[in-house]
Formats: sequence, C-alpha cells, structure tokens
Amino acid sequence: MSQSPPSSALLVDSHGRVLRDLRISITDRCNFRCVYCLPETEEAANFYQSRFRNPAVAAVGLPTIPIHRQWKPKAELLTFEEIEKVARVAVSLGIEKLRVTGGEPLLRNGVENLVARLARIPGVRDLAMTTNGFFFANKADSLRAAGLHRISFSLDSLNPVNFQKMTGRDGLAGVLDGINLARRTGFDPIKVNAVMIRGLNDHEIEDLGGFARERNLIFRFIEFMPLDSSRAWQRDLVVPGREILARLKNRFDLTPIDSSANPSETAKRWRFTDGRGEIGIIAPVTEPFCGHCNRLRLTADGKIRTCLFSIHEHDLRPLLRGGATDDDLRDELLRIVVHKEAGHRIGQPDFVQPARTMSCIGG
Repeated sequence: MSQSPPSSALLVDSHGRVLRDLRISITDRCNFRCVYCLPETEEAANFYQSRFRNPAVAAVGLPTIPIHRQWKPKAELLTFEEIEKVARVAVSLGIEKLRVTGGEPLLRNGVENLVARLARIPGVRDLAMTTNGFFFANKADSLRAAGLHRISFSLDSLNPVNFQKMTGRDGLAGVLDGINLARRTGFDPIKVNAVMIRGLNDHEIEDLGGFARERNLIFRFIEFMPLDSSRAWQRDLVVPGREILARLKNRFDLTPIDSSANPSETAKRWRFTDGRGEIGIIAPVTEPFCGHCNRLRLTADGKIRTCLFSIHEHDLRPLLRGGATDDDLRDELLRIVVHKEAGHRIGQPDFVQPARTMSCIGG
C-alpha cells in the first residue's frame, strides 16, 4: 500500500480541513431533464407553475435552452489524459477518493478507458461513479473490468408516470434493470440516490425505503438544493431531512450507524435492524455539514470548484494546455484550496445561486 504524503504536502484549506475527495465531471451533457437540475420539460413547467403560481415563472414559462447552445463543445472538454494528470497530482497531495460524474458520465465515449487510467493511479483507495443508469447495461462489464470500485444510481421515483415527470424520460425499467445488473456484475455495495421534492415525490419516501430494504441497497435521501437551470427552486419545496427520517422510522426499525470516525461523511446513516440495507439522509439545506467538507470538484471543462455552490471557479485548462508540469499543477491546487469557502450561504440574505447547474458542476 502506498504511503500517505507528509502533512506539509496535503491539500489543506484555511479552515484546517484536509481535502481527500475529488469529484470529476467528464461531460456536461445529460439525456435526462430532471426537475431539480435541467427542468426543461412541459411537466416540470406545469409542476412549478401549479405549485406556487410564481408570477415570473408563470409569465414566461421555464426557459428551454437549445441543446446545441447549452453543451460545451468537445474542444473545451478536458481530454482523458488531462483528467488523469489532474487526478494524479491531486492524489499525490492526499486525495484518496475519486468519483466520476457528469452530466451523465456514460454519455462520454470510452469512459471505461478513463476509469482504467484512474484505477492505475497509486494511492486511489476508492473509485466510484454516479449515473442515471440509462446506459449502464452497455457498460457494466467494461467498467468493472477497468477497475471501478463502486456505482451509484439516481432513482427519484418508483412509479413510471412520476419517474417520467421528474426526469423527462420513460426510463424507470432501465434503471431498475441497471441496479440488478450492477449486483450480478459484482459491484458491492450499491448506492442509490433520490432527491426529494415537496408535492412531487415526497409521497414515495416510505416506498423508496422499502425498496432499499428489499434490494439490500444503500439508499440516500437528498434535500432539494438550488442548482436548477430554471432558478425555480424555493425553500417550500424542500422536504427537511428530519421529516424524511421521522417518516422512515415510523415505518421501519432503524439502527443508527456511528460515523464519528469519518466526520466528512455527508449522510447521517441508519441500517435496517434486520440487516438488509441502509438509508442515509443528506440534508445540506436544513442541516449543513460544511464544517467537515473535504471535497473538490473538477468540471468537464477544467475548472476547479472548491464548493458545490462556489461563485468563483479556478481554470486549470490554460495550465494543462500550456505545458504546465506536475509541480506547476501541484502549486496551483495548493493555492486554490486555501480559499475554500467556510460553507454555502443557502437561506442567507446574501446567497447567490451558482451560474452553472448541477449538470455542469458534477454531482
């Protein structure tokens, strides 16, 4: 096993947090139009307008951005070689966990080749991917063979009609098949994420919990965050983590999982008492966990974001394409992380929603 770098060579911000986790977005494209990210469907517009009758939204409707204008051109995306270089330097500075995200990462041609490159970096202890699962059947074996450790799926509804309303796609059966295939392919544990939105899928909380127990999954319930392209997010749409937990406890016998050994854990976790699966609550809006955040994000076009809600980004692409050495990149990352925000400002009067949506930032 590779040795950890000395403390003087770690990515440490001005608040004393040591960064260990790098999220790598490899594309801003996505084949879904989820209401909490890219709500560009008629169903999404109808939901927001009928829910709050927001005058601004009702007057003009939710913006529909033409795809050919929205997505970054291929030339602006980092190559696999460039991504590998950033990841390798970051790992040399103490990063241990890499997660490949998008957009939808399985839309990027040859993604398994990137996974193989990342898997070979000495010091990577955890290599994971988040996907909507739509294309997973075509890539499951090659991703596993390439060295992917873990897979996470997005699944916001178990009802086909509601699933399509939330995602803009008739894809529930494919995602469920993907989850089953992941287990047969040897991925373990398997994590599933659901963003809960008041009046849209919160009536499925107990059903999703039962699904986790039945399938022996790690299931994460996530509060709705202001990262949607329409900027239609409102606090009233957030289902607080405490409410989600109370409803799950009312239905299931749950035992808390001690996470004190890992204070950077984003989820508060419980296992089903009979030992089949676990649930977690990620509540960044009502119970922020910024004080222990150990994450950096690399966008598909080469920007480093020190917070999911960063207003400012740090562009590595000029360095990568200008002949920068590993030492140059190392110095730049060390400079960047010092300025990592103390926390997001959701709910504060001075909060400003990031210009980019979750699809562009990477989950």
